[in-house]
Amino acid sequence: MGFFKWFTSKAKMKRWMLVTLIGIILVGYGISTLLYFDTLGFTEILKIVCSFVLGFAMVISGFVFMQKRTLELLIEESDTRKETQNINTLIFNKKVYNQGPKIVVIGGGSGLNTVLRGLKNYTDNITAIVTVSDYGKTPTDSRKALSVLPLSDIRESLVALSYNEPEMEKLLNMQFTFGQLRDLTFGDIYFLAMNNIHRNFTKSIESSKEVLNITGKVLPVTLEEIKICAELDDGTVIENRDKIPEYVSETASKINRIFISPTNCTPAPGVIDAIKEADAIIIGPGSLYTNVIPNLLVRGIAKAIKESEGIKVYVSNIMTELGQTDEYTLSDHIKAINEYVGEGIINYCIYDTGEIVPEFIKKYNFKGSDIVLPDVQKAKEMGVRLIQRNLSKVEGDSIRHDSDVIASTIIQLICDELKFEDMQNDSQYMLLNSRLKETKRELKKREKKEKKFRESGKKPFERKPQTEKSKFNEKYKDRIESIKDSDKNTKARRRMIENMDKIKNIKNK
Repeated sequence: MGFFKWFTSKAKMKRWMLVTLIGIILVGYGISTLLYFDTLGFTEILKIVCSFVLGFAMVISGFVFMQKRTLELLIEESDTRKETQNINTLIFNKKVYNQGPKIVVIGGGSGLNTVLRGLKNYTDNITAIVTVSDYGKTPTDSRKALSVLPLSDIRESLVALSYNEPEMEKLLNMQFTFGQLRDLTFGDIYFLAMNNIHRNFTKSIESSKEVLNITGKVLPVTLEEIKICAELDDGTVIENRDKIPEYVSETASKINRIFISPTNCTPAPGVIDAIKEADAIIIGPGSLYTNVIPNLLVRGIAKAIKESEGIKVYVSNIMTELGQTDEYTLSDHIKAINEYVGEGIINYCIYDTGEIVPEFIKKYNFKGSDIVLPDVQKAKEMGVRLIQRNLSKVEGDSIRHDSDVIASTIIQLICDELKFEDMQNDSQYMLLNSRLKETKRELKKREKKEKKFRESGKKPFERKPQTEKSKFNEKYKDRIESIKDSDKNTKARRRMIENMDKIKNIKNK
């Protein structure tokens, strides 16, 4: 670290230097007073004692806090995740990060990757447990010929954990357009090659940490290719995830249950151990019935989570999802998870209380989605501790979770656990707190920008009362009721025809 950097406002060293200097002056004043007077009265003695006590206290405090801040600065300077780096200041190596908290993130899709993207700034000990499924889509001829598993979710998680996401995304998602490799990506070929080298699919993915230079590791929840199936209220079974919203919206028949096929698939090697050793287990965000719950249905996963001593955190969705969670509140999401795997799998729930520009809400309403309403009291009755955060941010035309907010909230929870165990002076705790302070500074800057935006004249989104129904369902209420009535009439006619056929058969006999 350069000499003059110690005096910058970001270093926060000047305040402790000043405290130390004032302490030295007070001690010097006490010594000079003691030497100056031949005889000392009560007033002089009191002044000398106070200056000595206060002076020594300030000197000691100044030195202690300067040393503590120096350690924090050295840790920050050794942070390999920064774009700029001074090689002369690398006092601490990656061992600090390798000894960071062990965090398991379970899910799939963009929600899982958002969490990974934030957590990689705090620790190397991240394990992403991801679904291996093509969600019912027909495999391409190339994939059949090369016997390649559907790896899209795993591939995207590796991208999220990489140091250079844009370049890694281009590389792994580069799709071939010719010959036998047509429709395959470089990621498919890479994993096929790694699997042939290690003769073990899980090992090949774990080894990618060193080969691709990523933070943490990615594990498939199972080595068996699974189908995520939905059984609707009318008895229809759908094996293609993409068809679920379409069928539900057309028939107004809701999801009765979600199940995976095969139902008895076993966890991949290393998955259960990662869960048992975790300091924190993160579930979600993501599509509740197709990304979150299916992972928990793999044999032994839910049991391992319940038995783990780590804190269990569910990150709630910001918006409902058409055909899956229409009109679902916060408690409905938690209830759904509990219904499939039992209570005790969630200790904390992080949910959004942010403000969203109305224009974006309207776009989601048009697609059949709405805000997930925080019915806090019902959620608390389920024994879940709630954490309010401004999770939402706008990216392009989409509302997304803020990875920095999610990660800092999770790390703060872990820090609280460490502090409880009297580990304030541990290098791991200091590193996490240092990173948290930096993140909070960045979030404050972002809040100022958002405040300016709100003051520019655009009215922020105000949450509607919890009793209010979904705008989508209000808009299409008559149409939905008409579909339901039509469906009932159709079933009634079928029963009537079946009964008439039975009567005719009886008469003919």
